[in-house]
Amino acid sequence: MSKRTLFGTDGIRGKANTSPVTPEIALRLGRAAGFLLRESASEQPAARPRFVIGRDTRRSGAMLEAAFVAGLNSVGADALLAGVIPTPGVACLVRELGATGGVVISASHNPAVDNGLKLFGGDGYKLDDALEERLEELILTGEIDAVRPSGAQVGTVSEIPDALQRYGASAKASVPGMTLHGLQIALDCANGASYQTTPGVLRDLGATLVLSHTAPDGLNINENCGSTHAEAISRLVRETGAQIGISHDGDADRLVLCDELGEIVDGDEILAMTALDALARGTLAGKTLVATVMSNFGLDECLAAAGGQVLRTAVGDRYVVEAMREGNFSIGGEQSGHLIFRDHGTTGDGLLAALQVLRIMTESGKPLSELRKCLNKYPQAQRNLRVKAKPSLDSLPEVAHLVAATEAALEGKGRVLLRYSGTEAKVRLLIEGPEEAVIQAAADAIASALIVAIGE
Repeated sequence: MSKRTLFGTDGIRGKANTSPVTPEIALRLGRAAGFLLRESASEQPAARPRFVIGRDTRRSGAMLEAAFVAGLNSVGADALLAGVIPTPGVACLVRELGATGGVVISASHNPAVDNGLKLFGGDGYKLDDALEERLEELILTGEIDAVRPSGAQVGTVSEIPDALQRYGASAKASVPGMTLHGLQIALDCANGASYQTTPGVLRDLGATLVLSHTAPDGLNINENCGSTHAEAISRLVRETGAQIGISHDGDADRLVLCDELGEIVDGDEILAMTALDALARGTLAGKTLVATVMSNFGLDECLAAAGGQVLRTAVGDRYVVEAMREGNFSIGGEQSGHLIFRDHGTTGDGLLAALQVLRIMTESGKPLSELRKCLNKYPQAQRNLRVKAKPSLDSLPEVAHLVAATEAALEGKGRVLLRYSGTEAKVRLLIEGPEEAVIQAAADAIASALIVAIGE
């Protein structure tokens, strides 16, 4: 297939009950996944495929889960239901249970009206582009319509009774011996999938918690809370005097932190802290940190000064993971808070990342406000704008002119990144350079041109 019509940069995503996020597509995806991943599991070609299925707290999640399960069962695959659980929990369970694959029903940081489906292979990693393209072929054609097992060959459905406990135990195993007694933590779970797991793990480790947005009702996920509304965790820390604030997105594969002063600590700062710690311990594989082109260039200077380096990838945690696997690197992530620690997990994990920072804090005895100073950031200006269409950005003459003029003015001491979101109807702009006022003015000008040309 030359053009993918269903899969974006992180599975299938959109408004729930509207194409392509419909029960009909979910059913066909279940059939396609059950058929394809059984076909690709060459070690046990005759074994019945088993899929771990998890979801976040959106009301539409149960509807899509039921459809996906029906699709799996209809091609002879079994469904193992994990219930409401963070995305990394599904990846963990797939590996622990030796499942054929897994699916997470979530739209991550998107509003409650949206939903999505993203797949993991039996190794706990997200499927690559080639497999997703093959899934699209199976969904959109009648190639496997005749695959109709009957009787005892129809798939079964069962629950994983200890799904949350298994995931929590795996997370705690990444920080053996750590205790959080005496530490007060403010926690924002975005009314999402982490509302039970992260509080449970932190309490088990001895922390005192101040909780917010841990009462999901199916419609309030990410609503003015979570990692995309960092002002909420900042306010909570300032009000309560907590020593650190932790904020997840809806499916808890992201992390934003807040220091004890109420200042937000983003993914780049977390990457810098954890990579420098790993360098000092001799555990940063290849002395290389993997980040995307959106991460601050200050990371390069930070790692270089400590004897390491940064490898850049395209935007998207899947591309970070691909580069990590190809180079056998151990730490990588995105400025947005998708952070991967391959020594302990296979995908972005907000809880795992938080535990690594808490370990560094407890071992060093330093507050987060001091630890974050290891990264000297270049000023950045970012704009995220809703659009009504996604034409080639080169076809917008005024936008292209302003981008070129900005790049020329930076004289090689900065950069302009302009791209469409792979999961939302948005265009994203980032300008980085030495002078804050200059890049903010340039961002305003380019944003205004974009609004005129394609703004919603």
